[in-house]
Amino acid sequence: AEAGNMALKIVASGGVYLGGGIPPRIIPVLKAGSFLKAFVNKGRMSNLLEKIPVNVILNPKSALLGAAGHAVDQYLRTKAGRS
Repeated sequence: AEAGNMALKIVASGGVYLGGGIPPRIIPVLKAGSFLKAFVNKGRMSNLLEKIPVNVILNPKSALLGAAGHAVDQYLRTKAGRS
């Protein structure tokens, strides 16, 4: 699974979060095991990947909340720079 490759590239020790519209709809498929097997099937790096939690974001407004948080952060940084 490409998610496993990405987890290795960025050393996602805090976990991998699957977002968007599809992951919440296919949770049973994700739990069935083939996804997780493909996620950790990376040869000598499998032991590392087995320790990385995989989570599904269930809040349909998570992207909007993240964008709003980023906007507030940028506003506060700009305001602090003007003081």
